[in-house]
Amino acid sequence: MFKIIVLVACLAVVASAQYYGGDHGHHEDYHHSHPKYKFEYGVKDAHTKDHKSQWEHRDGDVVKGEYTLDEADGTHRVVEYTSDHKSGFQPHVQRKGHAHHPHGESWVKIDQHY
Repeated sequence: MFKIIVLVACLAVVASAQYYGGDHGHHEDYHHSHPKYKFEYGVKDAHTKDHKSQWEHRDGDVVKGEYTLDEADGTHRVVEYTSDHKSGFQPHVQRKGHAHHPHGESWVKIDQHY
């Protein structure tokens, strides 16, 4: 019970500090900052066949990036995109390969349990 009281008291102090101007103008600095970042990640799981990747760079109001993924039909999707204040979001989508469906039982033959 003591921990809950201390937690509530700490939250009240933080909330009141922001309400009474305790943030020292950091909120205003955020709006005038120059955002800049880079990130990338990828997944390649042989068991689930989940293959995808993404990267993105931002410098000010200009964002550039790309993501890729393997579709369930065997094709590979590549989406390159840019975004800025003047043009908005501009994607370029490519699909590589030919769609194919695995051989096996038809969905009609699968028992449906409702």
